Amino acid sequence: MVNVCKCQKEFKERCTQCAAVSWGLTDEGKYYCTSCHNVTERSKEVINTGAIPNTKIQAINRGLKRKRKLERGWDWYVCEGFQHILYQQAEALKTLGVGPELKNEVLHNFWKRYLQKSKQAYCKNPVCRRKVTVLEDNQSHSDWDSEPELLSDFSCPSFVESGTESQPDGLAQKPFPISKASQSETASICSGSLDGVEYSLRKEKGIVKMTVPRTLAFCYLSLLWQRETVTLSDLLRFVEEGHIPYINAFQHFPEEMKLYGRDKGIFAIESWPTYEDIYKKMIEIAKFLDLPRFPDITEDCYLHPNILCMKYLMEVNLPDEMNDLTCQVVKMTGVGEVDFLTFDPIAKMAKTVKYDVQAVAVIVVVLKLLFLLDDNLEWSLSNTAEKYNENNKEDKPWFDFRKWYQVMKKSIDEKKQEWEEARAKYLWKSEKPLYHSSIDRAVAFKRREMVVDLQKQFSTLVDSTPAVGRKKPSSFQFNWAEGDAARTCFHGHSLQGILKNKGQSLTTKNSLYWLSTQKFCRSYCKHVTTYEESNFSLSYQFIINLFAFLLRIKTSFLHEEVSLIEKRLFKTKYSKTKKKSSRSRKGRKY
Repeated sequence: MVNVCKCQKEFKERCTQCAAVSWGLTDEGKYYCTSCHNVTERSKEVINTGAIPNTKIQAINRGLKRKRKLERGWDWYVCEGFQHILYQQAEALKTLGVGPELKNEVLHNFWKRYLQKSKQAYCKNPVCRRKVTVLEDNQSHSDWDSEPELLSDFSCPSFVESGTESQPDGLAQKPFPISKASQSETASICSGSLDGVEYSLRKEKGIVKMTVPRTLAFCYLSLLWQRETVTLSDLLRFVEEGHIPYINAFQHFPEEMKLYGRDKGIFAIESWPTYEDIYKKMIEIAKFLDLPRFPDITEDCYLHPNILCMKYLMEVNLPDEMNDLTCQVVKMTGVGEVDFLTFDPIAKMAKTVKYDVQAVAVIVVVLKLLFLLDDNLEWSLSNTAEKYNENNKEDKPWFDFRKWYQVMKKSIDEKKQEWEEARAKYLWKSEKPLYHSSIDRAVAFKRREMVVDLQKQFSTLVDSTPAVGRKKPSSFQFNWAEGDAARTCFHGHSLQGILKNKGQSLTTKNSLYWLSTQKFCRSYCKHVTTYEESNFSLSYQFIINLFAFLLRIKTSFLHEEVSLIEKRLFKTKYSKTKKKSSRSRKGRKY
């Protein structure tokens, strides 16, 4: 037990982190703040060295002991590694402009709830059988002793069921996110973590096992609860651009947190996260945690289709007048209703809306309503718009689909090339080398040094220009400015050549429409419909590929969402086909 009062008399400086004057001593003789656990470089001074025999020898021995201790590392558990990754991701989101409540309250409580439900902490007999600290940011220890419940402007029930032990076993008074090695615990020979081997082999029924991709699912759940202006596609794009730690996130672990052997298979990721995978994992985690109904998605929320449609219309350089048509489709299909948009994990059919994909699908449907996209009508309307614009240069220009197609194809091809080159040049090897055992440590570090030297020599020979720095994060991937001759901006163009007056309202000149899916798959099928490019027009393929690249999703994923919007919009057509198919089946009976 450290005499805090004595330390305060000897060292009276304020803590650089929390400005408190409350000091204790570590095992190495350094001062640390008992309030925020910040460890300083200042050591306790020995006044009278003559009274202590063999002072010089003891100092040398203590240094060697610290070196051996550093090489062996601290005792840590796998859940602490994931906790550290979550902490870094939450800090990155905070840097991007997300409110601090996401880390301090929402993600904080989601993670506490997960540790309790997976029996790793906050229960009578935790799997780790030790004290696990939980990420915190300037919060008192008494706050962590409370039940893990959601802290927000919305009142909701506690996560903890009756009869469940909600009190933590105790919190280690050590800096986040790890604790120093104890004499009773030693690291595993096959892994740097104490439970790396056990964790990789654990297959407990009903328990959602934590993985690195699931850290992104936790982040998106927190973003969705806070109704932040970040969609799932934005989150994954920020990961790709390096703004949010994901690939090689373990290299941000403290130096004392050794990682090798089985830890490599747990924390090393060698593929980019996909929209479909993170979406499924998000629903899986929400159901596992028994989360209550999320805050309502209303018309003034960023995730509402009316707002997202406006955003993506600007993104792909389409006329502003199309926003009125997208709002009408949203209203007619009912996809803008609060109950439809709000995520409810405890519902019978727990599913959430793919907000960004749905908004893009609405735009595709509107484009089909206006231009049909059959490789014929859109070009005919383009000819009419081109003639009008030539004869009426001072008036508001009509939207020319052909010209828009040429501008967008050039821009999207350039963006795709940049994206493919960036992926091809990406260095998957981490700066912090991984090795299978502590014996291979020296060899792994030597190999890493050789690789870095070779890369420097090769880059000098191939290209002498310095590497381009990381791009600044932005919600938009394309920027369209008025007056740019090379990149025409179509935001202010009119739809007058495509619409006609009918009474006091405007309707499309095109009265035809073709359904993206004639017949949906049965309920036991994994997918709603299939998508074969050869079965569709070139214009439709271009539109689908454009938006699929924008969201970094598969074309079949977007085509399926378009089909679902059409199913809601043209209920009568689908009901007629359903009746015909049922009659044909009845006719086969003898």
